[in-house]
Amino acid sequence: MAGLGSFAVSALVRTRLLSFACLSAAFVFGVLFSGALAEGGSEPTAVRSALAQSGKVQGAPGRTMVLSRVVVEPGAKLALHHHLGTQISRVAGGTLTYTVRKGSAVVREGDAEKGPRIVRTIAAGQTARIQAGQWLVEQPSDIHEAANRGDAPVVIYLATLLKSGAPPSTPVTLP
Repeated sequence: MAGLGSFAVSALVRTRLLSFACLSAAFVFGVLFSGALAEGGSEPTAVRSALAQSGKVQGAPGRTMVLSRVVVEPGAKLALHHHLGTQISRVAGGTLTYTVRKGSAVVREGDAEKGPRIVRTIAAGQTARIQAGQWLVEQPSDIHEAANRGDAPVVIYLATLLKSGAPPSTPVTLP
C-alpha cells in the first residue's frame, strides 16, 4: 500500500504542476500580445485556446505537445518572440503579416503529405503576408513578430512540441 500512496501523491503533484504551468503559460501569452491586458478592452487582442495537450510524448522525454487555436483581432500585434520548441503554424482564416528578425521561415501551402508547394522563404529582416491555407514551421532559433493588418480576425492553428513547463512563446529583446 505504501507504493500506491506515493503513486497517488506523485500523480497529484504532477497534476498540480501541469495546472500551474498551463496557467503560467496563459499569463505569459497574454502579456506577450500587446493590448491583451489593456484596460477596458480598447486595444485589439490575440486569444489563445489550448485545444489538446500531452506531457507523455513517446520519443520526446521532457517535452509537452500542445494543439492550440489563436484568434488575432484586426489591429492586434504579436510582440517579438520565439518558441522553446518546434512549432507548426497554419493560418485557417484571414491574412497574418509576419516578420522574421532572426532565422528564416519557409511558407508552404497544400497537403503536407502530398508534396506541399513552397510559397516563399522569409529571411531575417523581411516581412510577408501569410494567407489562409498557408503554413510554416518555426524553430527555437527563429525570432519573429506578427500582426493582423486586415479587417477580419486571423485564425491560426498551432502544433507545438515545447520543453515541459515552457510557455507557448517567450518574449525577446534584440539589440
